[in-house]
Amino acid sequence: MNNFHHVLINTLIANVTTSYLWFALTFWVYLETGNVGLAGVLNGLYMGLIAVGSIFFGSIVDHNRKKNVMMFAAVATLVCFAAAAGVWVLGVTPGEVSASDPALLVFAGLVLVGAVVEHMRNIALSTVVTLLVPEDGRDKANGLVGAVQGAAFFATSILSGVSIGYLGMEATMWIALVLTVVALVHLVPVRIPEHRIVTSAEAAVEAAPDATAPDTSPEAAPVSAGLDLRGSWAIIRAVPGLLALILFSSFNNLIGGVYTALMDPYGLEMFSPQVWGLVLGVTSLGFIIGGGLVAKVGLGANPVRTLLLVNVGVALIGMIFGLREWWWLYAGGMFIFMLTIPAAEAAEQTILQRVVPFRQQGRVFGLAMAVEMAANPVSTIAVAVIAQAYVIPWMAGPGAQVFGWLLGPGDTRGMALMFLGSGAIMLVVVAAAFLSRPYRRLSDYYATTSQDLAGEPAPR
Repeated sequence: MNNFHHVLINTLIANVTTSYLWFALTFWVYLETGNVGLAGVLNGLYMGLIAVGSIFFGSIVDHNRKKNVMMFAAVATLVCFAAAAGVWVLGVTPGEVSASDPALLVFAGLVLVGAVVEHMRNIALSTVVTLLVPEDGRDKANGLVGAVQGAAFFATSILSGVSIGYLGMEATMWIALVLTVVALVHLVPVRIPEHRIVTSAEAAVEAAPDATAPDTSPEAAPVSAGLDLRGSWAIIRAVPGLLALILFSSFNNLIGGVYTALMDPYGLEMFSPQVWGLVLGVTSLGFIIGGGLVAKVGLGANPVRTLLLVNVGVALIGMIFGLREWWWLYAGGMFIFMLTIPAAEAAEQTILQRVVPFRQQGRVFGLAMAVEMAANPVSTIAVAVIAQAYVIPWMAGPGAQVFGWLLGPGDTRGMALMFLGSGAIMLVVVAAAFLSRPYRRLSDYYATTSQDLAGEPAPR
């Protein structure tokens, strides 16, 4: 556990550093160029590259020692940020850049690559929990991971804007570069004991010891050292109910596009930009507190059931926090929403860490992250267009007569209607999931499966 805590602290430093520089860059690019399209393209590329890259990252994690993967990600990020600093010194002149400036585009591209590569560490961290933490303590360890992610979000939400506003992009870049070096130096002495890496040849022998009786267990899934979509798909299909879990999480991210698209506009209608930034910072403390609660009390005997119960709460919050244009209702709902998210994330991680064989977890975590992250940008764009073109104008006219009794008056009632509708849809889907066969199968499989690798792993 001491090794795990060091890895966790190191991941916190790395996550804060890359997010700090990336968010600061997007703020600065918009302020310098006034180009909404360029800022949007940068954010879209960031999300898209993480989604696509996660599939490759998962295979890399599975076929290399976890310490080596984290070192590689740390060094690659440092090289990208150092190269970006070089481009800045040689070719970027603040106050004179434009959206077509080649030096600006190269500078932004290098920061983008460095920030995306760092996400390889997050996939590795999920497998390190399996490797270093005893099975009965993984839910609490995943709670600590959630608290760390919440702390990173809290820090970057406040620090990025403050840094650009008071220090400027150049000072922000040098601070991030120094912190990247600190994270790398801190990681060097950290130990991640790993019994051995299962090679593709060994995995093939283990998967089919008897050619006349093919094995359909998760361990029998094909192994490839490269992009392994076929192998990842086989692993997911081999675990009862696992595909349904990933699809359920992806559906939640589709619904989450409503909040991604509308929460900032809704908040900015109620608060000034300065106060809205403060509200985001304060409510993001919910991530830290929620992760701490999971680390303290765990997730119970059946994390699958816990995951669905948490989503019931999320659905109810989505239906309630926009019913009236009251600042305390909205801010309080956001805080409770963020309080519950670490439990949902920890539940999914804990399930995968038990039901997926350790040597295959990187690919499954990577593919799951790719599918789930890809769902959100698609729905975000669709929701933004539908809200602006149809729902908001309708609620400003005839819709007010239909839903005014429920949502009250105000300029934000169109967005409130979409919050209400998305929450109701999620509630129906969660209720159906509780009654479904995949829920029962995955719960049973989780209860009858064990994978405790903490300490010296037992031979197969």
